Amino acid sequence: MTLNTPRTRRPTIYDVAKSAGVSPSLVSLVLQNPSRVSDKRREAVLAAIAQLGYRPSRAATALASSQTKSIGLVIDDFRNPWFVDLLRGMESALSVHGYQVTVADSRPGQNRIKEATDGLLALHVAGLVIAAEPSESMLSGTWVPTVVAGWRKGVPDGADLITNDDDGGGRLAASHLLELGHTRIGHLSGSDGAAAHRREGYRSQMVAAGLGVRIAGESGGTSEEDGYAAACWLLDHHPDTTAIFAANDTMALGALAAAKTRGLSVPEDLSVIGYDNSPLAKSRYLDITTVDNRSDVVGADSARTLLARIQDPALEPERKLIEPVLVVRGTTARISG
Repeated sequence: MTLNTPRTRRPTIYDVAKSAGVSPSLVSLVLQNPSRVSDKRREAVLAAIAQLGYRPSRAATALASSQTKSIGLVIDDFRNPWFVDLLRGMESALSVHGYQVTVADSRPGQNRIKEATDGLLALHVAGLVIAAEPSESMLSGTWVPTVVAGWRKGVPDGADLITNDDDGGGRLAASHLLELGHTRIGHLSGSDGAAAHRREGYRSQMVAAGLGVRIAGESGGTSEEDGYAAACWLLDHHPDTTAIFAANDTMALGALAAAKTRGLSVPEDLSVIGYDNSPLAKSRYLDITTVDNRSDVVGADSARTLLARIQDPALEPERKLIEPVLVVRGTTARISG
């Protein structure tokens, strides 16, 4: 075969062996331990690999060694930018050990979380990080080292939990608005575990200040559209609201849109604070005040915890809270008048 020969299939280790005039086992030895092969034969094999454009199969290597060096990450919505920093943090901790991350999206729907998990388990991943709401049946019949990233309604038996302190973050957001003089503060929430903890933090801080709570969207989702609908309800039913705390930055984006449709200026008429410190909040154009959940740290700690559990499955499950940080930008201001 030459470089000008049309290729109708992917070259195999047998093609390399034939081109180099050696056995397939020697090609495999060159790929795994080249120092054990003579210079002449090693150079012949490497030349054939370069000429044919051969790429070793990671799957075949993994099956041969019983180690895939792959970690499965289950998320619940690719559209949520929170996962960007989570994945970045995981990869920073895993890459130095030769692991890669395979992502599966389990957007809300019947059995989607189990389907996503089953797909990763079929790839023989070495471990799982679950950044979605786990189901009781998702790991039935099998078990691999598992870490849950972020607050969820349930944690599988034996799994670790690494999460932002969302209760503390909710208190932090409410305290910021209270310090700016706001007393009529609304909250846009959702039905997932993280939203519930952020909601409780907001509620406890408002009650401690002797103020009433205004919550919208508690049983719904946490997308931009959900944030818009919840903010519209809040502003329609409580038009004297001067500040909104959204359960995440995408909901805060919906709140900004709701304010615009009502002719309200942010932050002059309405202060808005989000949560996650996502790329949306960091945008110079949007400049959203937010609570940094340090998802990159959650990701890195989840990866390190998972690697430790892969090495020693008998470790006791860990529960770790990452302290949030307030990031003040341009969508909150002291109340006027």
